[in-house]
Amino acid sequence: MGSDVWVGPWRPHRPRGPIAAFYRGPGPKYKLPSNTGYILHDPSRPRAPAFTFGLRLPKQQTDCSPGPGYLVPAHMTARGSDGTPAYSIYGRPRLTAPSLTPGPGRYFPERAGNATYPSAPRHTMAPRNWGIYTEQHTPGPGSYTVPSLLGPRVIGKVSAPTYSITSRSTVGSFLEDLSKTPGPCAYQVVNPGIYKSRAPQFTMLPRTLLHQDNSVNPGPAAYSVDQHQKPKGWSFGIRHSDYLAPTATYVDD
Repeated sequence: MGSDVWVGPWRPHRPRGPIAAFYRGPGPKYKLPSNTGYILHDPSRPRAPAFTFGLRLPKQQTDCSPGPGYLVPAHMTARGSDGTPAYSIYGRPRLTAPSLTPGPGRYFPERAGNATYPSAPRHTMAPRNWGIYTEQHTPGPGSYTVPSLLGPRVIGKVSAPTYSITSRSTVGSFLEDLSKTPGPCAYQVVNPGIYKSRAPQFTMLPRTLLHQDNSVNPGPAAYSVDQHQKPKGWSFGIRHSDYLAPTATYVDD
């Protein structure tokens, strides 16, 4: 290898430190936060007080008070109306309905007769009015019944003692189960296969059918043995960097 291949004193060697060109990164897209303003200020630097200028508030569209638009009448004082007589012109009132009270000419005192002047008693003979008795709904003596004096439920009288025959009570008798324990019939027979060697068990099942596939599949004649396909292959390569220059290992003189 001659000395005219390399230019200058540089010769291929291992880099002394990492070279940024060998690594793929986002680049200089990051920047330091600003030290001016109030929003997004650098938290590691002191921030001066910030003042803002407000805007003029909009004028209200509706007034909440009438303002100095009151017109106080002349006859009103601090204690009310001055009390002077006032006159007004109104329309003619409507006529009311005529009175229906009878006048003096409607009465005839001479026709009062025995209702006004004293007279002897007079009697009349009229038939019996049966309609008065038919309208009465008061029950008669036969509608009432006297309560029975037999049995334990007698109203207003002392009843004799009565006895009844009932069934035997289970509380306090010899049939009452105070211990609440199950009897011999409450237990079931334990299978001997649990605590002894269990004998082999056999079951009789029906014959299973063969699986039938209804899908359309190729038969043996659909395959061609003569046609050979080359299988796919894989290779192992080396990782190359876009920033490495090719190195000449052999140069003809």
